[in-house]
Amino acid sequence: MRKAGEALSQADYEALATLRYTLRKFMDFSTSAANDEGLPPQQHQALLAIKGNPEGGAMTIGMLAERLIIAPHTATELVGRLIEAGYVSRHPDPSDKRRQTLQLTGKSEDILHRLSAIHLREIREMAPRLIEVLTQLQTGESDE
Repeated sequence: MRKAGEALSQADYEALATLRYTLRKFMDFSTSAANDEGLPPQQHQALLAIKGNPEGGAMTIGMLAERLIIAPHTATELVGRLIEAGYVSRHPDPSDKRRQTLQLTGKSEDILHRLSAIHLREIREMAPRLIEVLTQLQTGESDE
């Protein structure tokens, strides 16, 4: 394993470039898939964040902002668009009336299921190359 400050090899640069290229290809795929469903990519990301909330509980606007790495006011605007489109509903948090929780609607569950299925297929196709590049970056060894 390479130590901090140690010189980088050409293989390191190639692996980093390959990783960024692969991630960008996936993001391009994801954007196109969401657009094909008539859903802006940021709205797709928000729906997925709500559905995949790791805490298993209700999602709040603040939590959504954190998960999407956006400002809270931006998350509030995004949630407003999702509500207008019929993808999300907002409810008072039973444990803290000052907060509001977000729930997916049946409409969003349907579209999210379709998008997630095709995303999983794409990731499974990409996985071997990603694992190879990540392993190379982790160990500091090249395939050469």
